[in-house]
Amino acid sequence: MLSKDDVEMIISNTKNKKHRLLLSLGCGSGLRVSEVVNLKSDDIDIKRKLIYVKQAKGNKNRITLLPDKLLDDMKENILIGKKYIFESERGGKLSVRTAQLIFKRALKKAGILKRATFRTLRHSFAIHLLKNGIDVRYVQELFGHQNIRTTQIYTHVTNMALRNIKSPL
Repeated sequence: MLSKDDVEMIISNTKNKKHRLLLSLGCGSGLRVSEVVNLKSDDIDIKRKLIYVKQAKGNKNRITLLPDKLLDDMKENILIGKKYIFESERGGKLSVRTAQLIFKRALKKAGILKRATFRTLRHSFAIHLLKNGIDVRYVQELFGHQNIRTTQIYTHVTNMALRNIKSPL
């Protein structure tokens, strides 16, 4: 898991605006790497601050959050009029491998030595939501998990934090 400070370091040390947005969506919306690179302009609802994830894992559709902090960058990308939010320089969408390499470089630039992958951004999103008191059923909905047990994997980390709470007695 990446802490909020780790995520902030990764994002703030990424100078390329498109790369910064790509990483921010991974952590701020809980998107899989394939979902980020497949995002199209018409998948974004700026007014409602939502992202429609179409034909995700298991060919399921779901809705997730578009963080307020990313609204201006998303508007700018949508206004450009490209089909995909993250297009490659040669046209078409960015590859999954390229997005993974962007994350790997950002992790290194930030000086974070933890083992992490792009998927870790998604996991961190879930854990941060749970630590902030969001009900596990809402996280399940955002992640598109059919079974609550799949989502409950993330609760073990937040339960470990309970051990650090000192009784007032």
